[in-house]
Amino acid sequence: MITVGIDEVGRGCWAGPLVAAAVILPSDFSLEDCPLKLRDSKKLSKKQREIAAQWVQEGALAVGLGWVWPVDIDSGGITRAVKRAMRQALAAIQIPYDEVIIDGNINYLENVRGSTSHKIRAVVKADDLVPAVSAASIVAKVARDKYMAELGEKYAGYGFDKHVGYGTAAHIAALQKFGVSDIHRRSFKPIAALLPASS
Repeated sequence: MITVGIDEVGRGCWAGPLVAAAVILPSDFSLEDCPLKLRDSKKLSKKQREIAAQWVQEGALAVGLGWVWPVDIDSGGITRAVKRAMRQALAAIQIPYDEVIIDGNINYLENVRGSTSHKIRAVVKADDLVPAVSAASIVAKVARDKYMAELGEKYAGYGFDKHVGYGTAAHIAALQKFGVSDIHRRSFKPIAALLPASS
């Protein structure tokens, strides 16, 4: 059984893209093969995630990423953005597979490529229970964090390299000092509240 694991990161962020990853691990994959236990990326340190992501990138049969940008999140909403990112990630998988498992309780990819619903399913806590989904969780998180660190250099003062777009006290302070940037999600209430009434 060849499984594509899919997960996304950045859903609740106030700034930056939403990123989804799709991963197929080798059929003979064993958790003992990985230098770290594959699990939900939130349960690993930054260093552990980077080590695991490199291992996945080098050892996986296929890896796909999908990116949806703030302007598209604002125009279509977060649910549509998740669907779009996951479809992009899955479209990048170019080898045959038998099933797709998505982390969570919503099947965002139902009827994609004409697949029947039993081939694509959502599983609660799959990012902690299904190795391919854990791998996707880690790859998506590392890819997005790296991009946000790059934005931290471009948008000096916002601290994107530290809070990666989430709503922290430091992020709020930066918004109050520098205002809303062009990579903020203007449809999100905390950001919309800081915009002029005409925006």
